[in-house]
Amino acid sequence: MQKIMHISVFLAPVLWGLIWGVNSNSIQIGRCPHFGGTPLSSRRIFRSLIPAAVTRAFLSFCSQFSRGVFAIFGFYDKKSVNTITSFCGTLHVSFITPSFPTDGTHPFVIQMRPDLKGALLSLIEYYQWTKFAYLYDSDRGLSTLQAVLDSAAEKKWQVTAINVGNINNERKDETYRSLFQDLEVKKERRVILDCERDKVNDIVDQVITIGKHVKGYHYIIANLGFTDGDLSKIQFGGANVSGFQIVDYDDPVVSKFIQRWSTLEEKEYPGAHTSTIKYTSALTYDAVQVMTEAFRNLRKQRIEISRRGNAGDCLANPAVPWGHGVEIERALKQVQVEGLTGNIKFDQNGKRINFTINVMELKSTGPRKIGYWSEVDKMVVNPLDGPLGNESSGLENKTIIVTTILESPYVMMKKNHEMLEGNDRYEGYCVDLATEIAKHCGFKYKLTIVGDGKYGARDADTKIWNGMVGELVYGKADIAIAPLTITLVREEVIDFSKPFMSLGISIMIKKPQKSKPGVFSFLDPLAYEIWMCIVFAYIGVSVVLFLVSRFSPYEWHTEEFEDGRETQTNESTNEFGIFNSLWFSLGAFMQQGCDISPRSLSGRIVGGVWWFFTLIIISSYTANLAAFLTVERMVSPIESAEDLSKQTEIAYGTLDSGSTKEFFRRSKIAVFDKMWTYMKSAEPSVFVRTTAEGVARVRKSKGKYAYLLESTMNEYIEQRKPCDTMKVGGNLDSKGYGIATPKGSSLRNAVNLAVLKLNEQGLLDKLKNKWWYDKGECGSGGGDSKNPSKSCSIETQ
Repeated sequence: MQKIMHISVFLAPVLWGLIWGVNSNSIQIGRCPHFGGTPLSSRRIFRSLIPAAVTRAFLSFCSQFSRGVFAIFGFYDKKSVNTITSFCGTLHVSFITPSFPTDGTHPFVIQMRPDLKGALLSLIEYYQWTKFAYLYDSDRGLSTLQAVLDSAAEKKWQVTAINVGNINNERKDETYRSLFQDLEVKKERRVILDCERDKVNDIVDQVITIGKHVKGYHYIIANLGFTDGDLSKIQFGGANVSGFQIVDYDDPVVSKFIQRWSTLEEKEYPGAHTSTIKYTSALTYDAVQVMTEAFRNLRKQRIEISRRGNAGDCLANPAVPWGHGVEIERALKQVQVEGLTGNIKFDQNGKRINFTINVMELKSTGPRKIGYWSEVDKMVVNPLDGPLGNESSGLENKTIIVTTILESPYVMMKKNHEMLEGNDRYEGYCVDLATEIAKHCGFKYKLTIVGDGKYGARDADTKIWNGMVGELVYGKADIAIAPLTITLVREEVIDFSKPFMSLGISIMIKKPQKSKPGVFSFLDPLAYEIWMCIVFAYIGVSVVLFLVSRFSPYEWHTEEFEDGRETQTNESTNEFGIFNSLWFSLGAFMQQGCDISPRSLSGRIVGGVWWFFTLIIISSYTANLAAFLTVERMVSPIESAEDLSKQTEIAYGTLDSGSTKEFFRRSKIAVFDKMWTYMKSAEPSVFVRTTAEGVARVRKSKGKYAYLLESTMNEYIEQRKPCDTMKVGGNLDSKGYGIATPKGSSLRNAVNLAVLKLNEQGLLDKLKNKWWYDKGECGSGGGDSKNPSKSCSIETQ
């Protein structure tokens, strides 16, 4: 009995060093340090048992049994469970295991892991699922799946069961992606993952890769370690993720354990100083507690246990059981302690009873307990922490990571940025906007530039988001304050505020050379059609005046001499012959007049109409002539998107990985679809990585490249030196820039209200005027001079 006591004394510190490295296929607790004075055999309660083929399991089991062990701790899988439980029942050796619970009665098997079937079925009913996919690992057994299928038959659920336990590791990623794409075709967006941590992590990685982690999807992780897996990547995607947790970190027993663990030396105890514990490790620790408590109780009852005498024989035919195995089994089943996995108590079959499982959900702030499940109370959910509950904002005095992009005039590096630190290194419209937003919301922030320099688009093959959108989706940033366009595909994975700026896609070209005045530049104020009409009107009026003068008797008169004598001839004369009529009309048009004028009423009416006509024409001509003489004109080769689509001489493109490119790719309008067909097949590529690269390409192309970009950026660049770009035509669409947050973020409402308030105060307009026009370098007209007009020169005269 003294040797048994030694076991309980040293076993706990041995477990500290191994509890964190538990492997589901092999656990070696028996590698204990030698304590002088005590026989080594008295301390080796466990050694190692590796589930494999039946023959290997048999040999391992007999090897341990022949060493004189009192109980065996280990794991089993679907292949070895029957062999191990059969040997235990035959030889009367207790087998304590954290492996999945088995159905039926298995004497001498103590199952540390609570049965999850009841909790899982209650959670399915709580979410009111009637159609879902069930992904299970066949190595874990099929008892939970069978319970779900039985309930499905009774309640008419539609369940798609898929075995993911035998997937080839070399092609597992491709297989998972194909599997979820097939589920998408079937509209299966509710999925149960009945797998362990490593497989869950592999599946989650591929779910994120193909974009199935967004709003509208719901996943239940059907194991007892919800916090064991890496859920940080899927945390901000928008999908609902639920699960179960057997280790309650608010439990004083767990807190005390973590505190003791953190004081140990990491060299001697690998994994020390961590603040979490895997549920399989917690079950292992509790198993040691159960055995320690059982042997302590046997000692108190003064029951002598020894492997001497009737020690049993594994290889005998028939096998000889151990005589004291029944007492140890009874002692183990009678243990009731508080462990890392809560209340530990067993029924007559060695299964856990009176346990409590926490129900978890993944929020934007991390995993959160929303309720619990127990055999007595069943599903209990706290309404304030349930899936419909509101998350507290708690923005005050928090440091928020703000992702943005270097893009003038939104975010720019200051000239002396090398001498500055933090947010002081940047300036621009979005920098000022971030300051105002933080002021209204009451949080501190840190500006970070997006690593790949992109706004955000999803790869067509891998389905992975890049740019600022990707940083929000994958939890690298809390908010994006940048010229980020609000689009449908982005709205599916992140949330946007109300637009802080309205804009549209526009065309930027290199400013054409100003045309020099020619010999006939005086004709430019009026269109050639008007000049032709004037010529015809001039000829027509002259002819009408000639005819009226010929038929009117008042235009005919006899000539008189200065002395009053009449001529000797009887012929009358008419001054408005055809040439004089043309001269009269020309003189009136030139506003010079002539020596003759109509005498008849009809002739004077014709002349008056012509005078009024010339008055209007000459006034309009004079007004336009002044403008044409003082402003040099530029002849643009294109004026609209239609002009671009109809020609092939001028190339045109957009920013790669941006909303402008996405607009053309998705557009069904004939003109835009034709432009997209050209852009995606053009060689060399017409897409650019940054706006600066696109502007530089326009300036160096000598008018042979047009860049399609947001109108606000186009207007800004037009105001910057060397003032050689210009915007042509109207906007191709209408959209807005918004502030983006991860799906479900508590920042969204506060930011939304701040944007609306800034808009009502007129501060957004002030910021735009400040960074676009007040700091402009090309004047209001965008020319080389701040005055768009110029004085007359010899060339214009």
